[in-house]
Amino acid sequence: MSDQILSFEEAMEDFDPVLGFEVHVELNTATKMFDWAPNTFGDEPNTNTTPVSLGLPGVLPVVNGKAVEYAIKLGLALGCQIAPVSHFARKNYFYPDTPKNFQTSQYDEPIAFDGQLTVELEDGTPFTIEIERAHMEEDAGKLTHKGGAGRIQGAEFSLVDYNRAGVPLVEIVTRPIVGAGDRAPELGKAYVKAIREIVKNLDISDARMERGNVRCDANVSLMPKGTTEFGTRSETKNVNSLRAVERAVRYEIQRHAAVLKAGEKIVQETRHWHEDTRSTTSGRPKSDADDYRYFPEPDLVPVCPDPAWVEQLRASLPEPPAQRRARLKEEWGYSDEEFRDVVNAGVTEEIAATIEAGASKAAARKWWMGEIARLANNAGVEIADLGITPEHVAEVESLIGEKTINDKIAKQVLGHVAEGEGTPAQIVEARGLAVVSDEGVLLSAIDDAMAQMPDVVEKVKGGKVQAVGALIGPVMKATKGQADAGRVRELILEKLGVS
Repeated sequence: MSDQILSFEEAMEDFDPVLGFEVHVELNTATKMFDWAPNTFGDEPNTNTTPVSLGLPGVLPVVNGKAVEYAIKLGLALGCQIAPVSHFARKNYFYPDTPKNFQTSQYDEPIAFDGQLTVELEDGTPFTIEIERAHMEEDAGKLTHKGGAGRIQGAEFSLVDYNRAGVPLVEIVTRPIVGAGDRAPELGKAYVKAIREIVKNLDISDARMERGNVRCDANVSLMPKGTTEFGTRSETKNVNSLRAVERAVRYEIQRHAAVLKAGEKIVQETRHWHEDTRSTTSGRPKSDADDYRYFPEPDLVPVCPDPAWVEQLRASLPEPPAQRRARLKEEWGYSDEEFRDVVNAGVTEEIAATIEAGASKAAARKWWMGEIARLANNAGVEIADLGITPEHVAEVESLIGEKTINDKIAKQVLGHVAEGEGTPAQIVEARGLAVVSDEGVLLSAIDDAMAQMPDVVEKVKGGKVQAVGALIGPVMKATKGQADAGRVRELILEKLGVS
């Protein structure tokens, strides 16, 4: 069966998509889920391990209490019920990065269940997604494939790093999602974005998708129009960016539609997403729960959170992101469109922190939505990874207010901040970027401009004051853009005796 695809529009004419998402959230506890190995990112391979995380014979796991607390907080934030008793189970399968040949997870008795999350699409349309469960488990290790462009297909050999083995996870599983129609890809992106926003707000995960802190398995199936029976699903594994979630859902809808239109059957399988080709490839036949031979973990006691403690955790939850956005929009006085653009750009918190650092609401929005967004786009990175902080932006705005720099120079300064040259004030001093305030220098440049354009001088004297702009340009050029254009205009008019 070839992986041909239909256009998205053709697919939507004949089929309704059914979605399901499994989002894995790595918790930022100090140690792993069942042992005392450090839970840190980027260390030398196989250095953050213990006999427990390596699955050596005779070892006994111990549940990380902080991970249980974080899982309960996340369940509460998702509107879930918290189970008075939950159990761990062994999920059996062989893979080189699973040292025990089973994963310690939760199966029929998860820590949290029956929740829901309302997300907003890009135009503000709300869509409620039912959460079936949020359960605790441990992460697997990491395989690095050498050769074959980093993929297992064509690789000469693979290396395994067990640093990630045993890192605490919460897996959030939705119920089947119907009714999204042609907005299904957008909904997938919005849902994962909302989950990432929540876990960052709770401070239980670093939530960096490029590091795998938040990963999404996207399930897609199609129903012919007018029917209600779900089709066979595929599961695209470990999609690790918001853009990729949207693209993977769209691609699988198009692929499923082509298969079904050709009279063939969908294979229930896992798929791998490839960002370079924006396509998926077949992984392995998708196992059902029975294939994993779940059975209760004999080495761990049940988790029985005290109801009073659960209520304390509920009371300690921060303001929900959606509620916070509504409050900020009102406080900032942005229009619906302006605030929607801010949310879609993912800079709400940056703007909030910039305002808190002393910048005006208008200035904060201007810089994050303008020059900083442009710099990030040109660098091909997320705004959060550019290296410009809210404190930097507030400092730039303060320098403008003091007339030390102007807007044009400020753009240069932000570019140098992103390049790691220091704070705005340090860069202005080191590069000599302060506005030219020596009026002797400005008057000399003005005299030169007037001498070069006597016709413009006569127009201004004759009452065509708007023509003064033609004289300001050469002065700004002579001062390398470091003059205050407003002050230059005043000096020209004073010199010509025009009020």
